[in-house]
Amino acid sequence: MDYKKTGAAKKGKNRPRHQEHNAKGSTKNPYGARETKAELLARMKAAAEGAKKDS
Repeated sequence: MDYKKTGAAKKGKNRPRHQEHNAKGSTKNPYGARETKAELLARMKAAAEGAKKDS
């Protein structure tokens, strides 16, 4: 019997397995980048018009 591998499992390294494409602090999603309410509403209205036009 191999007693070498009978110990407890190694603890996780607490890091992600891969990089996210829109991770906080990246070029696509920088820290502190928050659009205003007017910009958000304009973007939502444009998306709704596009969806309405497509259907």
